[in-house]
Amino acid sequence: MGMMLAIARREFRAFFNSPIAYIVLGGFLLTLGWFYFSTLFVAGQASMRGFFGLAPVLFVVFIPAITMRLIAEERKTGTLELLLTMPLHDWQVVVGKFFAAMGMVGVGLLLTLPYPLSVAALTAEGASFDWGPVAMGYLGLMLMASSFLSIGMWASALSKNQIVGFIVGLVLCFAFYFVDKFAVVLPQGLAAVLQYLSVDYHFENIAKGVLDSRDVLYYVTITVIALGLTARSVNTTRQ
Repeated sequence: MGMMLAIARREFRAFFNSPIAYIVLGGFLLTLGWFYFSTLFVAGQASMRGFFGLAPVLFVVFIPAITMRLIAEERKTGTLELLLTMPLHDWQVVVGKFFAAMGMVGVGLLLTLPYPLSVAALTAEGASFDWGPVAMGYLGLMLMASSFLSIGMWASALSKNQIVGFIVGLVLCFAFYFVDKFAVVLPQGLAAVLQYLSVDYHFENIAKGVLDSRDVLYYVTITVIALGLTARSVNTTRQ
């Protein structure tokens, strides 16, 4: 566990020692903030619904940008081989990098807390702001991020080129997000399968304020499988 956390700290510092963190977080916050405040002041809707509607779509683009260098760049520079000469299991390397990426997403979401606070401040006098759906929405975003990060890491592990890793990760995240949007034109049985495979379908359930173990299990399963595939790809470098 100690070595895994050391890798996580190393990767987390590496994010903020390069322009990547500032570009990705800046783009995410600016886009989300523009949409949020346009809804709040132009449309006159003091609600977090728009925030939780747009954030998952932005994850599709920005999370592959976070993960694209995690494995690919280390393969290209040869530092992955050096790292694997240490007394570490492949899964420790992968999970350590995963924790670092989760930390970066956590920082990004933490910086959005002024949004619900502003909505709460604008709530009509005598009415109370319901923080339950907001808390569940943030939990849902973290669960979705975990699945997208693990998928993006696997995409990064498939190539030595960061751009290839980004494109593959983008395509996979796009597919898992939008797969249920095609369900309406398919037979009911197949439509139900596609709906279950959609990360957005499970997020919408959690964002309503209902935490169903089936939705949590879905995200955990996607995360574990994708991290396992990443560890397997890393193992080929060791061999």
